[in-house]
Amino acid sequence: MGIPFSTAGRIGALPISPQTPLDHRAGAILRQIVELYVETGVPVGSRTLSRRLPVALSPATIRNAMADLEEAGLLYAPHTSAGRLPTDRGLRLFVDGLLEFGDLAEEERDAITARCAAAGRSMQDTLSEAGTMLSGLAGAAGLVIAPKGEAPVRHIEFVGLSPGRALVVLVTADGQVENRVIDVPPGLPPAALVQAGNFLNARLGGRTLDEAKSDIATEIETHRSQLDALTEQVIAAGLATWAGGGSAGSLILRGQSRLLRNLEGLAQVQQIEALFERLENEETMLRLLELAQRGTGVQIFIGAENGLFDSAGLSLVVSPFRAAPGVERPRVLGAIGVIGPTRINYGRIIPVVDYTARVIGRMLG
Repeated sequence: MGIPFSTAGRIGALPISPQTPLDHRAGAILRQIVELYVETGVPVGSRTLSRRLPVALSPATIRNAMADLEEAGLLYAPHTSAGRLPTDRGLRLFVDGLLEFGDLAEEERDAITARCAAAGRSMQDTLSEAGTMLSGLAGAAGLVIAPKGEAPVRHIEFVGLSPGRALVVLVTADGQVENRVIDVPPGLPPAALVQAGNFLNARLGGRTLDEAKSDIATEIETHRSQLDALTEQVIAAGLATWAGGGSAGSLILRGQSRLLRNLEGLAQVQQIEALFERLENEETMLRLLELAQRGTGVQIFIGAENGLFDSAGLSLVVSPFRAAPGVERPRVLGAIGVIGPTRINYGRIIPVVDYTARVIGRMLG
């Protein structure tokens, strides 16, 4: 399930089930347990709660309320300790109805904008930096599904670097500059690089690389062009660097090691490693994009709700970034967010993910 970023947190009568409403007192207790769990990661007892609650309640009254919450499936006892922890269902109820979060301070907005909009970087580097930034702020893994490059090409150039290596510089019609290093035949003369660039520039004509790739390959294969074998290899290597690929774009993951810290047992490590492998699959990226587009803002998936995390004890906080934000039904270009433990600081991370997605959307739109 997901919630729009604009949903405000509150404490009040929320349904546990149609027969059992969550009253003000039970809501306050659940909220304190979740907030302490996010802060410390340890079970919360009645005596600790009695010192934190805004109203005076005896430990016995608190214990009775905790027992009711446990019976409703919102809390559980991890061992024989008197303390309790929230279940995934309890965390969901907290996020949907009890969480209070505010907007970012102006200096925080400025810092995020500056890191995303640094001059001289390619869009891929910018998205990578955004993922690294979210990873650091959340203490979790930053995730970006980058849009597939579909802008028409304005210019392409090959520049020799060293024996067997060349730089491909591609400038798109929207002004983005991408640089990739490719392998080239040893002893390649500089004239072959010039010829390869001239050949492609003459045939792209405002088309995307994917649109032109088939025609160019056919022309080379049927020997209609006057290219030597070395130049053909350069052209093929340059096209392979960008053209093709899946429709979901590319996945950028940053800070994966943060998910592997403080894990209990080999099973959790294996579950998270399996998650990383699934994330590299195009079908999984399409599924993530689908999840991100379900609502109008940040989407939150706790535990096994999204079908990606199984029982690894992880949550996903993700938002789509869109072209021309603010217009009705803008096109979704990609998604950005974090993957962290279920005790991630939702109140802090939700506005950061939301604002970062809007900054990226404005840059790409």
